Amino acid sequence: MANIENKVEDLVTPKIEKLGYEVYDVEYVKEGKNYFLRIYIDSPKGIDINDCEKVNNEIMDLLDEADYIKEQYFLEISSPGIEKILRKDKHLKNNIGTEINIKLFKKDENGKKEYQGILKDFNKDYITINDMNIERKNIAQIKTIYNWD
Repeated sequence: MANIENKVEDLVTPKIEKLGYEVYDVEYVKEGKNYFLRIYIDSPKGIDINDCEKVNNEIMDLLDEADYIKEQYFLEISSPGIEKILRKDKHLKNNIGTEINIKLFKKDENGKKEYQGILKDFNKDYITINDMNIERKNIAQIKTIYNWD
């Protein structure tokens, strides 16, 4: 499904950027019996429902014409949210120095399945938070933490 995500991102990015938004991420997932194409957009001023509607209206025909997805799917345009999922290296790079939460697929040798700390560095094999390296292959999800105080 990553191939579809990359193709869709390459297709819609120029049109979305022309509208003044950034394509934060593209996800194509199956949940239950349904398929969802989720396109996350962002901008310095934030995203509201009108922004999502504008992008939706601009890219629907483009996606239909490209016909990358053969299954019936639901198109969702959304903000990445306050606590952003970090899936790509560009997300990590933009969040060095940010407090993050890392969830692992299974408990590690310390008996922990979750870590929280400041993102210090990353490479293709490891994510470094505080002074600890966590193998990327063991990570299920990385998310920024918003301080609600």
